[in-house]
Amino acid sequence: MDELSGGVVDKLDPHSAAFINTSGLAKTSPMGMGLYRIEPVGKVGSVRTAAVQLEVRPKDRLGLSRLLFLLSYAGEQGFRDHSVEAMEHPDLWSALSESLAQLADRALSRGVLQGYLTVEESLRTVKGRIRISDQISRRPGMMVPLEVSYDEFTEDIAENRILRAALERMGKVPGVRPDVLSRLRQLKGKLDAVTRLQPGAPLPAWRASRMNLRYHAVLRLSEVILRNASAEAGVGKQQTASFVVDMGQVFEEFVGTALRAAMSAHPGEMRLQYGALLNEAVNDSDRLTVRPDAVHFLGGRPVVVYDSKYKAASDAGASLSADHYQLLAYCTALRVPTAWLVYAGAGEVKLRRILNTDIDIVEYPLDLSLPPSEILAAVADLAEQSWGEVVRQAVAGRSASD
Repeated sequence: MDELSGGVVDKLDPHSAAFINTSGLAKTSPMGMGLYRIEPVGKVGSVRTAAVQLEVRPKDRLGLSRLLFLLSYAGEQGFRDHSVEAMEHPDLWSALSESLAQLADRALSRGVLQGYLTVEESLRTVKGRIRISDQISRRPGMMVPLEVSYDEFTEDIAENRILRAALERMGKVPGVRPDVLSRLRQLKGKLDAVTRLQPGAPLPAWRASRMNLRYHAVLRLSEVILRNASAEAGVGKQQTASFVVDMGQVFEEFVGTALRAAMSAHPGEMRLQYGALLNEAVNDSDRLTVRPDAVHFLGGRPVVVYDSKYKAASDAGASLSADHYQLLAYCTALRVPTAWLVYAGAGEVKLRRILNTDIDIVEYPLDLSLPPSEILAAVADLAEQSWGEVVRQAVAGRSASD
């Protein structure tokens, strides 16, 4: 179903209905006779059990490649066109599993990547360097064993740990085609000497370099999978899997990250999720605060404010008015003359001049159905236009004071 749809009525077993509810992707309401109303709740993705699969797709029916682009850029991994190599498929899980298998096979075709890993051990002989402070604190007055650290050239590095974890997780998804499942298991077998990541543990950090270039694409896909997908044995050892994404949050983070990069070409600095006081208050409990998605500062003073609304393009009437009330509050609290409302969708840039004020609110559409390079070009255009408005306001202010 589409994320903006009114839902569907279908037959479900109680376990599947409960799993859908706990996944956060949709809510189910019993209607009797084994029928349930299934309604989206503002998230997109897919949940799967042995008995049922539910997919909630983005409103503009974005393909997997576009979704991965937004997810990775929001996470500041910086996907570009050439690194988003996901296979498009009507079934999200098939697309993810086949894309991971294809990219992992390519990455491992020349063997498992090796690199240097810093190891800390207690040894009876010197290897590498002695950690003097640890030796004194742990073994005062003792000569052996020695607390040492050294660099070891090994396969057990962050890149391989992330890849192994992603292959393992996708291998647990119910309903993956047997041939793809076999490929995932064979690829994971090449990484059996690599330390297995513990469930819930943070992903190890890795740095893109020329040495791990062949791993870049599969690592970015692996991180998206590990951050957004889960697969495990549930009640009665039945396998379940879920891939759930809050598109509103993804869009907000994407716009903030991309806009900050684009505005770095101009003087000043951009702050994301900037908190400002809206009213005068003696007590903390009486304070009203606002938190726009992005504010650009020049000389320590805010000069322009931005806010992102994923569904503003499709919401009508009261919802759109509420967005403008919110932006008006931002401008008032920050004393800036212009706010930019960035919404997901096609359309034209529209200026709304607020009556009895000197405040302008500019609606700026960002069409997510475009190729990633064109989406980023649109964000760069937003940066140029908004900076041009800052310059125009500054010139107008100087002219008025002369």
